[in-house]
Amino acid sequence: MDLKFSKISLFASLVFITMGYSQDQKNKKNVANIDLSHWTLTTPAQDPKKPGKTFDLNYPEIFDFASNETAKKYMYEDAKDKSIVFYAFPSGVSTANSHFSRSELRETMEIGNKNVNWTFAQGGYFKGTYAIEDVSKEADGKYSRVIIAQIHGILTDSQQELIGQKDKNAAPILKIFWDQGKIRVKTKVLKNQNASLKDMLPATAWGDDKGRDFKEKIDFNTKFTLEIKVSDGRLEVIMNGSESFVYEDINIKKWGVFENYFKAGNYFQSTNANTFAKVKIYDLQVSH
Repeated sequence: MDLKFSKISLFASLVFITMGYSQDQKNKKNVANIDLSHWTLTTPAQDPKKPGKTFDLNYPEIFDFASNETAKKYMYEDAKDKSIVFYAFPSGVSTANSHFSRSELRETMEIGNKNVNWTFAQGGYFKGTYAIEDVSKEADGKYSRVIIAQIHGILTDSQQELIGQKDKNAAPILKIFWDQGKIRVKTKVLKNQNASLKDMLPATAWGDDKGRDFKEKIDFNTKFTLEIKVSDGRLEVIMNGSESFVYEDINIKKWGVFENYFKAGNYFQSTNANTFAKVKIYDLQVSH
């Protein structure tokens, strides 16, 4: 057989297989409008192969969340209203640097690769349509709080090496809560505005701002839309296409040293027994 012809045939076969596989993944739809190829899932369950670690679904396993015996307890479809429900409760299993459980999606800009992330200079756009299906009450009669969207920071290899940190964790510059029927937005502030690069990299260098609440009340099973617009030195959060909060202060500008990724779902903020939350997402779009 001609060697050149053999190589061409092999290449053509590989291209065909790759294209077929990619098309197969694109055909794996869910009832919501979410392209799961650019997300990974963290659940409140323990990974049976990694004691103490959360049970996660990465690409391409995430496409089969609805039939996965473990994942489908925490991320499942509601075919009636075409949403995906994210359920979380205090399971006692959490990710590193947290003591709260979550049923939450984590963005991957490059399919299946958590090492490729984005900066504010690169920019980002997030749009999600949500509803809060149900949330438990605490002993004081107030509803449990739940984070439904985030922009989380991540250290680069060189930044991790600079501060000698064991992982790449950085602070979340943005957290959006459902809190007592209000959508609450919190960002981070640098504790020492004159901090050097090395001193501003640890998550402990950043504190929480006072937070801001959108005026509209969000009752259970009421759809609402959140948009997040990110550009160099600027962060904007928009609710239902009208009311918005804009952040262009020194803290946002200094945050430009970090890489980031979006998160969406149910990051439950209680560790008390018999508490839970169910968050629905109908549509989720991200671009850069």
